[in-house]
Amino acid sequence: MLKSMNDKNSHYRQSQTMIWKGFALMSLLLVASLIFGTGCSQKALPPEIPVADVYKKYQEGVYILDVRGQEEWDEEHILGTTLIPLDELSNRMNEIPSDQEIIVICNTGNRSPLGRDILIAAGFERVTVARGGIRSWAIMDYPLEMQP
Repeated sequence: MLKSMNDKNSHYRQSQTMIWKGFALMSLLLVASLIFGTGCSQKALPPEIPVADVYKKYQEGVYILDVRGQEEWDEEHILGTTLIPLDELSNRMNEIPSDQEIIVICNTGNRSPLGRDILIAAGFERVTVARGGIRSWAIMDYPLEMQP
């Protein structure tokens, strides 16, 4: 039981560290966009969309980017989506198609807006967020690939 609690605490600390690194990265990107005049304003950001809409788009083959950590992905994920953890996103942009609509998803919807904003600051134009993340997806009983 102690090991289980330590594992949970370790996972929580890793998640918190990842979130703070993401906020720091986003702050740098926003400052850079202001300096270089890319016009990254809150008004220009695409909206979040409900998972019911995400599911429809998923069935049509939309590109879904999961920004959770590897451990979260290993537990469960949407089949056919791409995992790029938020703290790796800025270094792996070349793996993301720039000519498609992108839906960013995380566990609950807290990290995905940051991922969306990083992509927009990098010049991606058709990016939105799955409102409520994988938790909302699971509540709607949409298909998930789960670790055995």
